[in-house]
Amino acid sequence: MSVNIDLTTVWAFIIAFGIFAYVVMDGFDLGIGILFPVFKGEERDQAMNAIAPVWDGNETWLVLGGGGLFAAFPLAYAIILPATYPLIIAMLLGLVFRGVAFEFRWRDPAHRAFWDVAFTGGSLIAAFSQGMILGAILQGIAVDGRAYAGGWLDWLSPYSLLTGAGVVAGYALLGATWLIVKVEGGALDHAYRLAGRAAIATLALMVAVSLATPLLEHRYWQRWFDMPNMLFTSQVPLLVAIVTYFLFRTLKKRATWSPFLLSLGLFLLGTIGLGISMFPYVIPDSVTIWDAAAPERSQVFMLVGVVLVMPLILAYTAWAYWVFRGKVGSHGYH
Repeated sequence: MSVNIDLTTVWAFIIAFGIFAYVVMDGFDLGIGILFPVFKGEERDQAMNAIAPVWDGNETWLVLGGGGLFAAFPLAYAIILPATYPLIIAMLLGLVFRGVAFEFRWRDPAHRAFWDVAFTGGSLIAAFSQGMILGAILQGIAVDGRAYAGGWLDWLSPYSLLTGAGVVAGYALLGATWLIVKVEGGALDHAYRLAGRAAIATLALMVAVSLATPLLEHRYWQRWFDMPNMLFTSQVPLLVAIVTYFLFRTLKKRATWSPFLLSLGLFLLGTIGLGISMFPYVIPDSVTIWDAAAPERSQVFMLVGVVLVMPLILAYTAWAYWVFRGKVGSHGYH
């Protein structure tokens, strides 16, 4: 039994890593799509070229997170999907429209304005849907036995709308700070201004979500504010304050890489906060990771595959970013 618990915990961390990697890597190109309407002319071309070589590869991590959840925690997959079908459909359609618009924008210049709208709309819908899915899970899913027992719109609430807005703002911050790394000239000045505004919005929404979450469930409140838990959990908001201070400081000094890395730090701390609230539940107060886990033999078999494939994915990703390092221009990679 102890081996099964260990494997299940390992798989929980693998899924969490896959989701975080997706947020880190696809988050900034979704963020660029969200910010796209505020750019004009050549700035739009530079913004597109900043993500052209890597945007499709970044979505590999979405497959790992979703596929890993299905394989390692099939019960959680069977409950979460019916509870959030409209959001998942909206997210996938948004990603499809974004991908099609990305390519057709360059191949069909006569309708470029339409494809620009599709690129922005797809990015915004995908990001907002992802945030609402997170909110729907955190606020609780109605479960009867081993099946979803709620309605078609249970996911829709003020809290899920708040988390959706928070993810949109956070992705916009990642997109702006990535542009700081990749663009130059007037687009660079614009990116610094956008990063400051997005940082303010992200911080405000992080605070709002952090205040609202403990009020959802008494267990969340206990995790964060009961002693001695509070001695450890209080370090998370403290670290958020420190990272935020250095983020604004590096933006003021017009640093290149530091704003992006510090923005990733905010997302990492948010992920840690999410883990503190939820663990060991995959569906709060209903299904633990052990309740939802696949049989031990299946976990072992899949773990062997992950051990073999994960280093290849990481190596390919690192190589792609290394090859396409440096600044891009309006003509860039197209």
